Amino acid sequence: MIAIAIDDEPIALDIVKSHAVKVPFLDLVETFTDAFLAISFLQHNKVDLIFLDIKMPDISGIDFLKSLSNPPMVIFTTAYTEHAVQSFELDAIDYLLKPFSLSRFLKACNKAQELYNLRNQKSEAKARHIFIKDGYEQIKVALDEILYIEASGNYTQIQLQDKLVSSRITINDLAELLSKTDFIRCHRAFIVPKNKISKFDRSQIWIGNKIIPIGATYTGIQLT
Repeated sequence: MIAIAIDDEPIALDIVKSHAVKVPFLDLVETFTDAFLAISFLQHNKVDLIFLDIKMPDISGIDFLKSLSNPPMVIFTTAYTEHAVQSFELDAIDYLLKPFSLSRFLKACNKAQELYNLRNQKSEAKARHIFIKDGYEQIKVALDEILYIEASGNYTQIQLQDKLVSSRITINDLAELLSKTDFIRCHRAFIVPKNKISKFDRSQIWIGNKIIPIGATYTGIQLT
């Protein structure tokens, strides 16, 4: 995805740039402290995603977005919470509150990537994937290779068909990245893909030989 960032604070742009270089599918081509220069750039260049500050001196990020006749995807970056509802009414992908971590930045980028793939109707839609931070690396995880996901201490472990990926992303944040049509939260510590369930009863699920509990608050979930 081709992206730009707009923020009147150079330090904030530096943070976006430092995070962006760690996201393999993101190409941050330009940054702007002047929103009007960004408008000129958008008139002559194709951009898929904008990281956009809201409180800027000459024009707010909200008004900037409204001024675009055919806006790209937008992730708002701001130190203020009061515009969150309005930003989502404008179909923003996400709303990052400064200072935001790399994992939170990655979560927003993954949301944008999923929508980007959907809009471009990729023929390999079945090979959907997300990127998960594992140590200092971003690991590409194909969703159809996931056997189950387990929260374990400060980590979330993703058991794939051929390996285990361990990340500090929370299981709650990971659940938000997954399709509720294909994945089901069956326990506060477990998420499973529906198509990998070999059998189940009222209290547990089998993924091959792995037995996964169904939490008391998750009884009655639709597993098929």
